[in-house]
Amino acid sequence: MSSPLRIGVIGAGHLGRIHLRCLQSLSDRWDTVGFYDPDEAAAQAVMTMAKEEHWAATPSAFPSAEALLDAVDAVAIVTPTPLHALVAEAALAQGVHCFIEKPVTNYLAEAEALIAARDSAQCVVQVGHVERFNPAFEAARAHLDAPRFIEAHRLASFNPRGLDVPVVMDLMIHDIDLALHVLEGEVSRVAANGVAVVGDSVDIANARLEFSSGAVANLTASRVSITPMRKVRLFQPDAYLSVDLLNRSAQVMHLEDVDKGVERDPYGLYLDVPGRTTRRLHIEEPQVGEANAIVDELADFHAACSGQAPCRVPLEDGLAALRVATEVMDRIEQSLTPLL
Repeated sequence: MSSPLRIGVIGAGHLGRIHLRCLQSLSDRWDTVGFYDPDEAAAQAVMTMAKEEHWAATPSAFPSAEALLDAVDAVAIVTPTPLHALVAEAALAQGVHCFIEKPVTNYLAEAEALIAARDSAQCVVQVGHVERFNPAFEAARAHLDAPRFIEAHRLASFNPRGLDVPVVMDLMIHDIDLALHVLEGEVSRVAANGVAVVGDSVDIANARLEFSSGAVANLTASRVSITPMRKVRLFQPDAYLSVDLLNRSAQVMHLEDVDKGVERDPYGLYLDVPGRTTRRLHIEEPQVGEANAIVDELADFHAACSGQAPCRVPLEDGLAALRVATEVMDRIEQSLTPLL
C-alpha cells in the first residue's frame, strides 16, 4: 500500500459530513486534511460530529476552497450541483484529483468541458454513482448475463431537503446509471412522464429507456411515498434477479434443464413446457456483505488516484447518466406542456 494521499472535502452539508465520516475508516489511504463550507453552522456540525463520534483527528475548517485546494492531492466535491463544475475546474487547474457527487454537473456542456480539463491536467475524476458499490448489487453482479429488461423502483419518503432538484436528478439518476452499466447497446428512445406533487419541481417520475440492443429499462422514482423502496429487478434468458438496494439483499431465480428419468424433488418447482426439456426453477440468495458503499467508492477513488487500478466510475459515465437524465426531463416537460 502506498502512503496516504491528502484529501479534502468541499461542502459540509448532510452528504459532505457523511463523506468526512467515511474517510475516517480509510486513514491508511487518505489523510483527511480538512474541509470547506461557507456556512458556519455546517462547519460547526462537523466539529460536533467529530467530537461525539471520537474521531482520531478533527479535520480543519479551511477559510476558502482555494486554500483547501492548495493543501491536498484530491478533493471530494459535495456542494450543491450548480457548483460542481466551478469547483472541479478550479481543482483540475491546480492538478487536484476530483471525486464529484452525482449528478456530475448541472448541464451537459459543463461535464463535457470537464473532460477536456481532466485530460489536460492528467487527473482522475470519479463520479459518485454509489449504487455501483452497493453490496447487494455487487453480490448480484456475478449472476448477470446480458439482461434484457430492468424494472427499478426508487421510492423515498417526503423530505423538504432537496426539493429544488427534480426527482430525476436526485433519485432516478442512480438507476439510469445502473441501467447504462449493465444493459448492452446505446439508449435509442426515451419516453417519460412526471408530476410535481409538493413543490414546483417533479416529485414522481417514470421513464422507459429503449436500447439499440433491444433491451429495455423501466424506471420509477418518487420522493412522496409513504414506504421507502429501492429495488431493481433484472430479467435475462433463463434467469430473474431481484436486488433490494435498501435492505441489502439479493435473490436469483434461474431455470435448469432436467434430464429425463431423473427423480424429481417433491419440494421442487418444475416447468413442463410442450416441446421443451423439463426445467426446474432454482432459487438462490447470494451472500451480501456488510460493506459501506461510500467507503468502498472512496477506497476505489484512492486506487485510481494512486495508479493502482483504473477508475470504475469515470467522468464519461457521469456524463452518460446526465445525458439520459436530461432527456428524461425534456420528455417530462413535453408531457406537461398543453397541446393548445
